[in-house]
Amino acid sequence: IAMGLVKFLRVKFRRKRHSADDEISAAAAVAVDTTTTNCKHDDRTQRIVKRLSWDQIQRLITIDSSPIIGYGGFSTVYLAGRFQDFSTTTAAAAVKIQNCTSHRFRQAYKMELEILLRLHHRYIVKLIAYCDHPEEGALVLEYASNGNLQQRLHSSNTSLAWRRRVAIAFQLAQAICYLHDGCSPHIVHGDVKSSNVLLDENLDCKLCDFGSAKVGFSSAIDPPPPAADSNARRPWRSNRTAVVGSPGYTDPAYLRTGLASKKNDVYGFGVVVLELITGVEAFSAARGERLTARAEPMLRDAGKVAEMVDPRLAGGEIDLEEARAMAAMAAKCLSDSPG
Repeated sequence: IAMGLVKFLRVKFRRKRHSADDEISAAAAVAVDTTTTNCKHDDRTQRIVKRLSWDQIQRLITIDSSPIIGYGGFSTVYLAGRFQDFSTTTAAAAVKIQNCTSHRFRQAYKMELEILLRLHHRYIVKLIAYCDHPEEGALVLEYASNGNLQQRLHSSNTSLAWRRRVAIAFQLAQAICYLHDGCSPHIVHGDVKSSNVLLDENLDCKLCDFGSAKVGFSSAIDPPPPAADSNARRPWRSNRTAVVGSPGYTDPAYLRTGLASKKNDVYGFGVVVLELITGVEAFSAARGERLTARAEPMLRDAGKVAEMVDPRLAGGEIDLEEARAMAAMAAKCLSDSPG
């Protein structure tokens, strides 16, 4: 399915010849050629992932004072100002600290770590180092300086240019294609959404957060983890409620069957594409409305795409032919589970 997404995008934009399109088409070709018996490295750089002690993690971050840049279901992500990236330079890193005080938390951490150790793709966040402490697991990840796509589309005063939106769609398709068709057994991300698409200094995609990922074509959904121990020495938020998937992005078939499959990722990708076209959030809590329902007229009739395009985009900037092609692709992604 993911391979088909990349091919679909490539065919739709084949006639474009200016530099931005050529760059995107070349990148898509890389994804189309990704077939292997294991997770393939998409470049020739050497992969080094270092195992750290907890003392080394504590030298990277200070729990009480390091900036918090994100939260997970049972994790907190801190910014480490400088980290030796096994090269001649130092760079910022994101340090994800996960509660491992229960067996279930520990298994979830081990699964995410094992998956990240297998991955090496330019549009997937890179694991730099890790620490498997008995009580807290740590993942040291590359830092994306431009936040995430959700923030950029819905919380930023600066709108993303149309060409950049198209590029991000291509890049995310390649990342998903790599997980589904470039790894054996393949990997289901399980939570494809705009807040899990980080943007680096060039505004390129970095798919992140493999805490919900599964290995293999389909697997049963685990029951939600229990609330964190209130006596734990880290401030885990015990009032969080467990959710299967994310509102607005969850494939209805996933909720019906309790099985995680490739289609879940494809559905989430389709919703992200709708966000890129419209600039509208996947789910509006105030209106109780999903973007898939709001965009249904556009998905059924290509002539209505112009009415749904993000109004922040300048009239001459957007290519309506491209927008219609993107909408058609989103419709294909959502078609087996109508929104």
